[in-house]
Amino acid sequence: MHFLPSPALAPFIKNYTLVKIDTHMENVVFYPSGYVDFAINFSSGGAATGINGVWRDTPAIELLGHLTLPTRLTVLPGTVVLIARLYPHASAVFFPIPAAEFTNYATDLQDVWAKETLELYDRLMAVDPIEQKISVLEAYLLEKLRQNEKQLKKMEVVQQLCTHLLKGYDHFDLTSLAQDSGMSERNIQKLFLNNVGISPASFVSVVRFNKSLAQVLNTNASLTDIAYECGYYDQAHFIREFRKFTDITPSAARRSPIKGDTDLQQVVNIGF
Repeated sequence: MHFLPSPALAPFIKNYTLVKIDTHMENVVFYPSGYVDFAINFSSGGAATGINGVWRDTPAIELLGHLTLPTRLTVLPGTVVLIARLYPHASAVFFPIPAAEFTNYATDLQDVWAKETLELYDRLMAVDPIEQKISVLEAYLLEKLRQNEKQLKKMEVVQQLCTHLLKGYDHFDLTSLAQDSGMSERNIQKLFLNNVGISPASFVSVVRFNKSLAQVLNTNASLTDIAYECGYYDQAHFIREFRKFTDITPSAARRSPIKGDTDLQQVVNIGF
């Protein structure tokens, strides 16, 4: 179930998704999406996230940073989670910590802001239905936005760079990006690591992967056609990059249960 953000938060948040899991899900793989996810567990059910071989139980409120690795998820029946999906340029506006510290990591926000996180969770749990919970969450995010207003100018620059990269993701050239933007390559790299959490090259790779993943799962196009359409050098390059993000080949992904399982589709990240 998806909900759109208010106009004030629309530049920063793609959507809110309420995920309800009715069956036990064991070691399900989900993939880098290009987004940062702010997840709130409203249920007595439980979940655990495995990243790079390290498993962590899902806390009450979690920030899942940018992923460049396949991630595994185990979920118990009865789990209900609300996910606020943040645009790649936006997380530093709400959480003014270098975004790279969250990359490939599921962070318990109570470890970062203990009192604030507990107070937010209590307010969320005190209201129903989900629309009211989203209103409480939006009030919290708007306050964070006001507190971190100085970050907005940097965010606007990063947003412009992301938009530029999205238009020409299949031919990434940092030197050309620097020339077009009037910024140094070093400054662009620093802006991305601090505000997005990954390098421009990694961002482009994740975007390209997500376009290819959508075609692998939802079309019958040949792998060669997908490779060239998505900007890979050849099919071998495509398969190598796909395996880096998923641990499986495109052909194996087509045979996976992801395509036909509604619950799985809710937790598998398909980004741009």
